[in-house]
Amino acid sequence: MTTRWIRRVTLVLAGVGMAWCHAVAAELEEIRTRGVLVWAADQEGGGPHVFPDPADPRRITGFEVEFAELIAGELGVKARFLQGQWDRLPLLLDQSADCVINGIELLPERRRDYGCSRPYFGYALQMVGRRGSPPATLADLAETGPKGPWRVGVLTGSAAELEMRARAARGEAQIEVIGYDGTLDSMEQVRGGVLDVAVLDDCIFTFYADRFAELRTVDRPFGGGLYTVLTSRRTPKLAAAIDEAIGRLIADGRLKSLYDRWDLAGRQQMLMLRDAAEIPEASHRTLGELVRQTLPLLVSSAGMTILLSCASFPLAIAIGLGVAIGRLHGPAWLRPLLTAYVEVLRGTPLMLQLYAIFFLLPKIGLALPAIVAAILGLALNYSAYESEIYRAGLKAVPLGQFEAALSLGLTKWQALRHVLVPQAVRIVMPPVTSDFIALFKDTSVCSAITVIELTKRYSVLALSTGRIVELAVVTAILYLCMSWPLSLLSRWFESRLDKPAGTTH
Repeated sequence: MTTRWIRRVTLVLAGVGMAWCHAVAAELEEIRTRGVLVWAADQEGGGPHVFPDPADPRRITGFEVEFAELIAGELGVKARFLQGQWDRLPLLLDQSADCVINGIELLPERRRDYGCSRPYFGYALQMVGRRGSPPATLADLAETGPKGPWRVGVLTGSAAELEMRARAARGEAQIEVIGYDGTLDSMEQVRGGVLDVAVLDDCIFTFYADRFAELRTVDRPFGGGLYTVLTSRRTPKLAAAIDEAIGRLIADGRLKSLYDRWDLAGRQQMLMLRDAAEIPEASHRTLGELVRQTLPLLVSSAGMTILLSCASFPLAIAIGLGVAIGRLHGPAWLRPLLTAYVEVLRGTPLMLQLYAIFFLLPKIGLALPAIVAAILGLALNYSAYESEIYRAGLKAVPLGQFEAALSLGLTKWQALRHVLVPQAVRIVMPPVTSDFIALFKDTSVCSAITVIELTKRYSVLALSTGRIVELAVVTAILYLCMSWPLSLLSRWFESRLDKPAGTTH
């Protein structure tokens, strides 16, 4: 019997191995069969790479959007965009993206861990500061600034961050390096006086120079490197096909035409010479036009927020109630395990739990869609808090009620179901409703695993349009419209509990 089972397990493992090998060998054919190349990028990073079209925020634009479409066309398929957070885009390979195209610098570590295409764009690093404010040159960073170490903003995980941290470690610069999720964030902070300078790819400042007229380039560009298309090590045929596609785009001039259309070939020289008065004022849409163009997207993302909340909270209540009952009335061996469950979930951040579900489970062969991972993560996290609320509610029911139910012949679980739990539910409804309101806001964390809900959509639109305050007001109103009815419901439950038993309306 044992030998037979060993033989069966061996055959299953061999079959899995053969299937995996076949998947690797057929990856390019699979893409052509489905007719879609899924490429990942972060539209929050902004132009000229990938950003919402100012004329129609429903669609994305940028030179890398067109580049991805050219690559897909060379492969004979359509391009499909997948939103992700820039410093975590490589994690989407082998899971939901075929390749990553988003200003990914060609670094030795990336050559080691991923498939890297031949370069398709060259960049330099540019330091940007406020007009009329120090530092005047890159060399000035070697000495402490007027208020201590210079505060330098960079894109988290970028070559700019690696370069500036290396200079600080070698003692070549007296700086404090601060990482941001988007390059526009750092430029906004420089304009507001929070940072002294920002270091970013020169093409990014070239693209946004008209919008940030108060900023200037500090010294000449330095460092820099090349952009590459990232693919998984498991898709060598796709990587080779992308290399060939880039070669054809270079040979027939289409890549040069693409960069000329996006003005990426030399504006840096003029930007260092002209004064702020010579910079054209960026176009400014009226509030009505802004709301009309962005409100449908915000409302759609609010629907995602509602879906996440309404799908995850009932699960959290069911799990939490079961944990509370188990801790109070379950077997002695089960109680420590349930206590550990509650403490682990309450003692670790929600974002860490989402990462574990979305990024670590695929390592053991369990890959969940992003929305399923988000609902599961929210449900598990909030189940720990709901269990404590329900445990307090169950303990608030007088013990005599439980004893009376048992004396009438009910079993332990019948007494819980028909006597204790209904009374506990009545007691805990106000705090449970408050937790539901809190979960509405915590859904914003789900953007870290590629789910675009209301807060993430606001962040993308605010940075792409520069209308941070106006869109914040619209977003806040949408959140208020969703949470205010729940607040009224919570108050109604509280007023019901304040009335003496037997009181009627």
